[in-house]
Amino acid sequence: MLAQSDKQKELEAKRAQIQQEIREINSLLFKSKKEEKSVLEQVESLDHRIRATENLIRVTNQQANLLTREINNNTRRITDLRQELEELKDDYAELIRRSYKSKSEQNRVMFLLSSESFLQTYKRVQYMKQYANHRKKQGETIQEKAKELQELNIKLGEQKKEKDALVAENKATAAQLYKEQEEQKKLIASLKQQESKYIAQVRKRERDAAEVDRQIEELIRQAIAEANRRAAEEAKKSGKKLETTGSSTSFALTAEAKALAASFASNKGKLPWPVERGIVTKRPGTRRHPQFPNVTVKYSGVEITTERDAKARAVFEGTVLQIQQYKGGALAVHVNHGNYITIYSNLASVSVKKGDKVKTKQNLGTIYTSPLVNKTILKFMVYQNTTLLDPTHWVYKM
Repeated sequence: MLAQSDKQKELEAKRAQIQQEIREINSLLFKSKKEEKSVLEQVESLDHRIRATENLIRVTNQQANLLTREINNNTRRITDLRQELEELKDDYAELIRRSYKSKSEQNRVMFLLSSESFLQTYKRVQYMKQYANHRKKQGETIQEKAKELQELNIKLGEQKKEKDALVAENKATAAQLYKEQEEQKKLIASLKQQESKYIAQVRKRERDAAEVDRQIEELIRQAIAEANRRAAEEAKKSGKKLETTGSSTSFALTAEAKALAASFASNKGKLPWPVERGIVTKRPGTRRHPQFPNVTVKYSGVEITTERDAKARAVFEGTVLQIQQYKGGALAVHVNHGNYITIYSNLASVSVKKGDKVKTKQNLGTIYTSPLVNKTILKFMVYQNTTLLDPTHWVYKM
């Protein structure tokens, strides 16, 4: 019973989390019904909400099924308790009947006086005490069982109401899901009519993203070379030991930088989000495009959709390695944490400069809002030296 209760709490927490995710999706991806979006944007936004809704239905079903098992267990327990109570009451009635037969003080005295020895008298006194205690315990047991039965009946009623509410909620959610799936089908059908146009858009976006990734990697290599040169000069002047790797693609670390890198690594999976509020709309990896199976798309970091005028926040203490500017004017801040680098791209403005020391959750700049799609998207990346890492493994519950 306890294990089931814990499981129910776990599922309820998960359901609340998904409901919050859907609220974020509605707020950040469906801000206004009048908002103009390309068909591709509409399909992608709907896809996020459909997947979250399917997840909500799945978890709610798990809750309802678990409640059904608990209800069945409690129903069986109630039946058993009623049987036990009947038997206890019958036994208790027999005890009372026997007690009344030997109730008179004279009968008890005669029972004791008829003993053949002192030992037998003692045993009979003990028997009378045990008999009285047994009768008392039987009465207490009946009261406890009756109370348990009453509590179970109340709990059973609550569980049935809870299950009915979950089932009703799921029906409404499923109906909404069906409407959105039908809407998405119509949009995808319209996409197919102009497939070549949209495929060209996707492929251009891929080429642009690949070029940005190439620039980032080149800048990181240059930054490592510059940082290693400065570190070597400072170590030579101060006489401090410098840990070198013998590679031009890895940071040479001072004792302080090595400790910072170790601290960053120890916080894997616990780093704060690089925005105060947002949802992940693109995850890292190479996969087929959901609407165009013949097109492969690659995401080198996470894209987080957030609210207009949102700020990018440092996920850990470190030093601003460089400010990068992309073609078109967007900016990126690179923050160094020993031999780790976090990158915050697609900023409209920055509030730090190269060489600044930053603290965890410090404001790095304002995220750019695209006037074309009216979305505010931060691209966040994590590197160890020149090796790209998966940010979702580093940020808490990403």
